Amino acid sequence: MPGPLREQVYRSLRADLMSGRLAPSERLGEERLADMYGVSRTPVREALARLQSDGLVERDQHGLFPYRPRLDELGDLYELRIMLELGGIRRILDGGEGAHDADVLGPELDSWYVLRKTAPEPDAGFVVLDERFHTTLLASSGNPALSDALASVNAKVRPVRMFDYLTSDRMSATVNEHIAVAELVLDGRLQQAHDALLGHIDESRVVVLGRAQQALSMARMANAVRD
Repeated sequence: MPGPLREQVYRSLRADLMSGRLAPSERLGEERLADMYGVSRTPVREALARLQSDGLVERDQHGLFPYRPRLDELGDLYELRIMLELGGIRRILDGGEGAHDADVLGPELDSWYVLRKTAPEPDAGFVVLDERFHTTLLASSGNPALSDALASVNAKVRPVRMFDYLTSDRMSATVNEHIAVAELVLDGRLQQAHDALLGHIDESRVVVLGRAQQALSMARMANAVRD
């Protein structure tokens, strides 16, 4: 396998967690996983530590288990996310003066132009770049407290939001929509930016919840087959 072995194990284990191949009720024992991937326990241990930091693995009194998406909580968290992100635009739009800081948002927009030219492959880890865009956009509105609050919400929904980056069409849509929103903001077309940002977040919410539910269903089916 190309690349460091620990990175390959991390990516393989992450993919199996997100696809539902590893059921939420399945204890993630190092020895069994090492046998599954044909490696020693060391890269498995390192991968599990990273995945726990990512929020895709959680520990209880019986050991490590796949993160169990709590779909009933996600609606509230997305509502809070929308309120925070749109609040950055509204504070300038309703105030009637001021503008987003181009020195903050401009370099971020440039990085997305690069991504549009060299489209990245589907990868759950893309969520980190996505979060950076949204927190930078909010920070450029001039209220750091809003951006800090969004970072806290992002940490809670990140494990499930990773489901948004499993197909090329969603990767491409995210890049193009980020560019469109940032351009509207920097052009001062804030009402259009507000509406575009709302549509972007809401579309992501629908995709994420649908795929998270699908992953849970697949995990339940896998458990039923084992039983």
